[in-house]
Amino acid sequence: MSFAGDTTTLFLTVGLPGAGKTTRARRLAAEHRALRLTPDEWMIPLFGEAEAGGKRDVLEGRLLHLALEALELGTDVVLDFGCWSRDERSAIRWLVASVGASCRLVYLPVDPETQRTRIARRRSATAEGTFPMDEADLLRHRSLFEEPDAAELAGSEVDGPPPGWRDWLEWAADRWPSLV
Repeated sequence: MSFAGDTTTLFLTVGLPGAGKTTRARRLAAEHRALRLTPDEWMIPLFGEAEAGGKRDVLEGRLLHLALEALELGTDVVLDFGCWSRDERSAIRWLVASVGASCRLVYLPVDPETQRTRIARRRSATAEGTFPMDEADLLRHRSLFEEPDAAELAGSEVDGPPPGWRDWLEWAADRWPSLV
């Protein structure tokens, strides 16, 4: 938790499934007395599946809205989203800055073999709370993932939104329909 005069921080975990994001998010939340928001822990109890016809985007928007409110109230937040695209990360960094907080990207790279091993272990230990993934899913996920570069990890300025978007708020409201 931040104290008067301190800037609140949003810790944004970035990485593929099996990278250790949730484990790191739990540790960061404990170390910083931060609110941890992990959509994976909500999806199965609420909807019985990982995506549920676009409901994940709606849930993430509400969790992001809650994160911004918590930051404004002086509570650090750990956002355990994965954030595979640079645009998602840029939008979140912009939103966090707009409420006067700072954002720290916590990137957890994982090699394919370690990823497979961790996912198989997690699936065998907690099948009811784990999303099934096969080799095709893992390959597709890896092809979609945009690895953050050194400048992004260092917290350099956020570039403008992609062409066709007025600002990051407009882009984010489209990406996470329940954000605003």
